[in-house]
Amino acid sequence: MYKKRVFVAFAIEDKTTKLLFIGMAKNAKVPYEFVDMSVKEPWSEQWKTKCRTKIKGCHGMIVLVSKNLKNADGALWEVKCAKEEGIKVRGIYIDGATISNKPIELYGTLTESWAWDNVKSFIESL
Repeated sequence: MYKKRVFVAFAIEDKTTKLLFIGMAKNAKVPYEFVDMSVKEPWSEQWKTKCRTKIKGCHGMIVLVSKNLKNADGALWEVKCAKEEGIKVRGIYIDGATISNKPIELYGTLTESWAWDNVKSFIESL
């Protein structure tokens, strides 16, 4: 069995929650790995090119939807990129976020609460 690769898009302000999210999978010893391209400096065309390559190499994308996401230009670009590349996308609400925090880039994309069964079900569908 090969490992499925899942890209995680998130607002940089939510990096601690992202670490908890990824840690959940590592503790469960699941047959997939998470990938992210956290922007530690102003993003450039070179970053976009590298990021698109990583996204294209993934089976799906999970977007951590928080109150910060609507202002996270890098994460929103990642979502647009995944859709352009035909990568399946699923939103996961974190830190008390609700549908009112869902950015327009995720309209038409199923977004669910952060529960292990929701994450597992999406990944198994890839």
